[in-house]
Amino acid sequence: MPELTMLMTYLAVLVGFVFFPGPSILLTLARASTSGTRAGVATSLGIGFGDVIHTVLAVVGVSAVIMASAQAFMVIKLLGAGYLIYIGLRSLLEKAPAPGQHRVGQQPVTPITPAAAFRQACLAEVLNPKSAMFFLAFLPQFVVPAQGNVALQLLVLGLLFVGVGTAATLLVAACAGTISGALQRHPGIQRWQGKVIGTLYCALGLRLAFQQR
Repeated sequence: MPELTMLMTYLAVLVGFVFFPGPSILLTLARASTSGTRAGVATSLGIGFGDVIHTVLAVVGVSAVIMASAQAFMVIKLLGAGYLIYIGLRSLLEKAPAPGQHRVGQQPVTPITPAAAFRQACLAEVLNPKSAMFFLAFLPQFVVPAQGNVALQLLVLGLLFVGVGTAATLLVAACAGTISGALQRHPGIQRWQGKVIGTLYCALGLRLAFQQR
């Protein structure tokens, strides 16, 4: 199991990430708003299943690297920290959408069945290279090889990510009408969420990069 202090830090960072309107939240919100709550729930579960696959791939890949070389694992962690800083800076520097842009439900969308919503969400998540990169960059930062059983640590961290993320998207699916209305009435939310998430990524990446030294 991951070390308790590291695990609590991980959970705190994770909650900060998943409860801001990122791609998973917005996709679930769009599905629930246009095709109903059941389609939103199916989308949430599809994203979660896709993240389970990313977790398994990360466990297999990172565990193999650790078995091959402790130095290689250190390189992966430092590259991962650099990647987190990079996407954090992109979020901070990205211009906010103009009022009326990127509003959920603005474009007419043909309703789809829950089964189709699940398949589409799962496939989109599995084939998203940014998701794969995020798991490979994010999960190893919280692994402590001295705790033993690195594969189990990665698996626990990944499943916690899936659990917290799925809980957030399920909540969005259940409250789609209210959340969609809030985003449309207050476009400033989209502007500030990018700044907050960017700051979190940068702070985490810097902390972990210097921690390795």
